[in-house]
Amino acid sequence: MKFNIKEEHLIIKPHKSQTSVYVREQKGFYQKIRRYSNWLLMFAFIIIPFVQFNNKQAVLLDVVKQEFRIFNFTFWPQDFILLAGVFLVAAFALFFITTWLGRVWCGYVCPQTVWTLAYVWVEHRIEGTRNKRLALDKAPWTLRKVYKKTLKHLIWLLMSLITATTFLSYFIPMNELYSTMLTFDWSGAVTFWVLFFALATYANAGWMREHVCIHLCPYSRFQSAMFDKNTLLVAYDADRGENRAARKQKDDRSMLKDEKGLGDCVDCNLCVEVCPAGIDIRNGIQYECINCGLCIDACDQTMEKFNYPKGLISYTSEQKIAGKKTKRFNVKLISYGMLTLLLIILLGLWINNRIPIEANIIRDRTALYRVDFEGTVENTYTFKLLNKTQVPLHFNIGIKNLAITDIKLPKNLLIAPGVMQEVPITLAIDGNLLKQKITAINFTIQSVEQPDILIEKRTMFFSN
Repeated sequence: MKFNIKEEHLIIKPHKSQTSVYVREQKGFYQKIRRYSNWLLMFAFIIIPFVQFNNKQAVLLDVVKQEFRIFNFTFWPQDFILLAGVFLVAAFALFFITTWLGRVWCGYVCPQTVWTLAYVWVEHRIEGTRNKRLALDKAPWTLRKVYKKTLKHLIWLLMSLITATTFLSYFIPMNELYSTMLTFDWSGAVTFWVLFFALATYANAGWMREHVCIHLCPYSRFQSAMFDKNTLLVAYDADRGENRAARKQKDDRSMLKDEKGLGDCVDCNLCVEVCPAGIDIRNGIQYECINCGLCIDACDQTMEKFNYPKGLISYTSEQKIAGKKTKRFNVKLISYGMLTLLLIILLGLWINNRIPIEANIIRDRTALYRVDFEGTVENTYTFKLLNKTQVPLHFNIGIKNLAITDIKLPKNLLIAPGVMQEVPITLAIDGNLLKQKITAINFTIQSVEQPDILIEKRTMFFSN
């Protein structure tokens, strides 16, 4: 099918300012995908903090202890460079998905979209259909209106509190958070952040809704830079749909087209009423469109009633709109895909090969060295060892490249998980073995239980 849309229909037009959008509930193929995926995402969001791994919370970003645990991996502030790798992967994944499928992130999995859909679902169940909600808002205040509005906002606030508490359980141990909640023993900081995120959720999903996407989210502004002529987007077939006009279902389609010059658009306005952004897709490609496909479901439903072919509004591309063949796998898309895959592999190898121990060596600053009557030279060091695993480990510390007369160090040094331990070390070497005043030495630190955990630290040994 060709989408020969005239030039004026390809202009990105500004969003019409409005106070609120009354979204009509819509059923259909894309709405079903959206709803199921949203319930799945919300369920995952709530259930993940309850998942246990090795008798600990599997996912915990403990800001207070600066310990960030994700199943078998524990990350510390020293590992924050990995965050740059994560952001890099996310950026290229965003480029790849947006170039290929447009704003599907916004339409299907963005938290703002997911929670807004949930809040609208509650609103629809309490206040009724779109027309009933419009009438209710215009009606004078009565006991019935007060009851409906109060019930809706109470449920919204409850959903906001559940959302905020669940979100905090990713940063505060779940057992601690919920046990103190039940005993009304939250600290001031916890209470503040729960209320802050609850009010933010209530405002964003309940009140601001599409205004967050249109005016606050930067993604809607720069996403067009990622689009190309093959990007999948929602568009209206103006060549087939224009001119618009209402009609009866029994009217002959070919007669309307030949004699009256009418297209297939029956001007039912459902595509506008179901749009969560409140735009009219028939006005052309607009940056507010989040590619959710609700207008496609609404239009296909109308076309089916009139026995017209579906697809008046559909997922398409600028190439197809211009009557050309869409190149799904062009050089740009393949490049983004390969770079994203390469970065994911490199990040995975980086994390997997990361040595789960941190070691620093600090020399005694009061004296460079000491020499006894036998000519033995002593240097004193302080080791700071951090066990970044989730289990206690024993460590052996040795010297790689020197013959040692005496080393005062406890064997099989035990360090608990997540603990940084200071270990004083006195290294004594026969002065006759030292050929220069400053000798480079390499300490080795190796786990007894996991010998593959091995690092070397270089420092200096001073003598006379």
